[in-house]
Amino acid sequence: MSLSIHSADAVKSRLCPAALDCGGRELTLDKPRVMGILNVTPDSFSDGGQYASAGAAIDRARQMIEAGAHIIDVGGESTRPGAATVTMHQEIERVVPVIDAICSRFDTVVSIDTSKPEVMLAAHAAGAGLINDVRALQEPGALEAAVSTQLPVCLMHMRGQPKNMQQSPEYDDVFAEVCDFLSQRRALCVQAGIAVSQILLDPGFGFGKTLAHNLMLLRKLDSLCLEAPVLIGLSRKRMLGDIIGDDTVSRVTASVTAALLCVQRGASIVRVHDVEPMVHALAVQHAVTQTNNEFGTE
Repeated sequence: MSLSIHSADAVKSRLCPAALDCGGRELTLDKPRVMGILNVTPDSFSDGGQYASAGAAIDRARQMIEAGAHIIDVGGESTRPGAATVTMHQEIERVVPVIDAICSRFDTVVSIDTSKPEVMLAAHAAGAGLINDVRALQEPGALEAAVSTQLPVCLMHMRGQPKNMQQSPEYDDVFAEVCDFLSQRRALCVQAGIAVSQILLDPGFGFGKTLAHNLMLLRKLDSLCLEAPVLIGLSRKRMLGDIIGDDTVSRVTASVTAALLCVQRGASIVRVHDVEPMVHALAVQHAVTQTNNEFGTE
């Protein structure tokens, strides 16, 4: 695995919790944070069409914030396997009114889930505080747009594109190849002017990977988490359905369990549809793992 930072910095990052400057809102990573998924799309795999109107989207954001979400991740283009692309104008029309409304009503970090530079800039102007890009700022102009906003970025690994990513993906060593890709993208971001402390990494569960690939990434996730803050998205993914033999898209228990396993391996942010059960699971995990804390000892 080539992904690394200087050893002194690595030790410091483990001892001193990271904090992201999300456009004036500080998001500390001293404990796991919950990112609530808000898809304002007609065709997302799990909740497509449910929050396509601005009113429904704002109500959903409020529900997730009240349930304990620290971040609301707004997406205007589905990245499910086989998803069609949307135009830049369509995506802006979907996300900007929602971001503006959430930021004007709630003191919560809003992230924009996009790969398009124009959408990044429009979302930033509307109040978004984080850029979450499944294509790791590889689209033309995306890196430059992200640098200009000075917002934190999440770089994700994806093999192929949504329309073809699940067509027999192959790796010689999935963990090494994912880490090499993320290392290269992070280095380019730093070179372009993004502070290393403002970069999150996402191994991209389910994006161009088989169940075996996903499980290998999960088993080795702690090694990646030693190198940088990691965001993971496993919520309601097909891999969980394959494990539990469930063809529906709820998969709440499996989603919370998988996310908790990632947190135990060091993940800093969990991106979920079902905020309340995730928050409850993290509260129990926190109580069990603390020593001589407010819960007391026997």
